[in-house]
Amino acid sequence: MTTGKHPEPTAHDGPGPRTESPASKAIPPADEETKLATASPPNDRLAPAHDWPVPLPDCIRVERHGNLAVLTLDRPAKRNALNDDLVLALQAFFSTIPRDVQGVVMRGAGEHFCAGLDLNELKETTTAESFETSIIGQRLNDTVQFCRVPVIAVLHGAVIGGGLELAAAAHIRIAERSAYYALPEGTRGIFLGSGGSVRLPRLIGADAVIDMMLSGRVYDAEEAHNRLRLSQYLVEPGEGLDRALQLAARIARNAPLANFAVLQAIPRIVEQDPQAGLFTEMLMVGVAQGDDEAKRRLRDFLEHKKDKVRRS
Repeated sequence: MTTGKHPEPTAHDGPGPRTESPASKAIPPADEETKLATASPPNDRLAPAHDWPVPLPDCIRVERHGNLAVLTLDRPAKRNALNDDLVLALQAFFSTIPRDVQGVVMRGAGEHFCAGLDLNELKETTTAESFETSIIGQRLNDTVQFCRVPVIAVLHGAVIGGGLELAAAAHIRIAERSAYYALPEGTRGIFLGSGGSVRLPRLIGADAVIDMMLSGRVYDAEEAHNRLRLSQYLVEPGEGLDRALQLAARIARNAPLANFAVLQAIPRIVEQDPQAGLFTEMLMVGVAQGDDEAKRRLRDFLEHKKDKVRRS
């Protein structure tokens, strides 16, 4: 793990070419599409990403698994609570993902995913300072939601407050049965500040968010999965990382432009009025189907019947 101050990176959200730094070119190429669809990879195959394009501080850890990056929030003694340093480190990571990375798995070190904001940084803040904390949190979660590649969050232990806001920004959530969820902001006299008041009502419903904030209600993993549909997958304790790597590897085998279209267009279409949404959909059909890789895949399917959809 390389360490240092976090720079102000320039985000690159597009699927097209970009100028790569020497550090990013030094990262070895992906394995042959990282084919992990049937077997769980052992965790010791993760390799530290010493050649990430920018220096990253010790509060996060990045490892490579072929064309996937595994990002670990690494403040276990603080239950991975989000202080400004951690938020800025995550921003640096998501803004500098190398071209050969086709998926990100995000998890927490120790027994918890993330227990929310580090309240030690809030107890003496001014109004202006609270605005700044909210700005960097909102910017981070926007960057996660509109990341160039799919982001899969592995949730275990505490997923509270700002941690739940971060998880909500991911594209896919895999919950281990040890996970539990809460929004205690109301009971502590504060408010959601990292985009949660926008994302969470759309994800689990405004009534559920209001109840959690007012009453301090805690959901366990199974109830949140079955009633709130907060997670797409529910697994046993310790199984989340392997399941995430399998799923990320399968998604990485899709046409990159198709993945990009799904990640960028659908969140925007749901915010548009129906006619604008239909127009955006039409544009994305042209973009995706006009891609040479998409044409090759359609030919393979029609000529060789490859990748037929089958019952799981």
